[in-house]
Amino acid sequence: MKTDFLKTIPIAHRGLHGDGIPENSLSAFRAAIDAGYAIETDVRPARDGTLFLMHDDELPRMTGAEGLVSDSDPERLRGLRLSDTEEPVPLFPEFLELIGGRVPVLLEIKRAPVSDSEAYLRAIADALSDYSGAIAIQSFDPRYVKTFKRLRPDLPCGILAKGRYGKAEFPSPFLYRTKSALLARLAFNRFVKPDFISYCFSDCPNRATEKFRKLRLAWTVRTEEEAAYALRYCDNIIFERIRPPLSAE
Repeated sequence: MKTDFLKTIPIAHRGLHGDGIPENSLSAFRAAIDAGYAIETDVRPARDGTLFLMHDDELPRMTGAEGLVSDSDPERLRGLRLSDTEEPVPLFPEFLELIGGRVPVLLEIKRAPVSDSEAYLRAIADALSDYSGAIAIQSFDPRYVKTFKRLRPDLPCGILAKGRYGKAEFPSPFLYRTKSALLARLAFNRFVKPDFISYCFSDCPNRATEKFRKLRLAWTVRTEEEAAYALRYCDNIIFERIRPPLSAE
């Protein structure tokens, strides 16, 4: 599995946002393209399964509206605007058309409250069926990564992880105590066989990351000092607020 495109260019977290350009907006993606950076972004479903690019399921932070992406109709979401600008919430196909293979893409599949997770993942895979640009898939959920590797074995798929998790990230104390430790140690790698890992830079190095011999990405780097630290232990950075040199090597 070729993953070279993931380590040659720094990856702009949610596009190149800031100075009035909202994260995960079409303008942020255009800015990243113009600057020559790769792009990291997030995909999640509306109530009917329509795929949108939004980090949060909760709407207030980015749109000022109440409710959830997953509870909203596509028509409602398309009527919202990001961070008091005229930027709409992008549709996933709209994003792919904009990028058009001009820069590499790192797509995070967000956990979604859906009854049929395979149908959700298949919708993403189907949306990518005609896309010929460099793209890789990642998720915090190892089950998503495992399933997507089966659906699209031609695409690099990686696991997102960090060294410490909060109780609010898990539905029960039992899951928190057990699953958080397993996720931090990348214990699901034997089952998933990821092509790369994407790990919180401040939790590197550790036994799990050093043991992983394939591509290692570091998130989310926000200063030149953090970038220098992250690149001591990882192959490339996912960044925001800074403008790193175009070559990550």
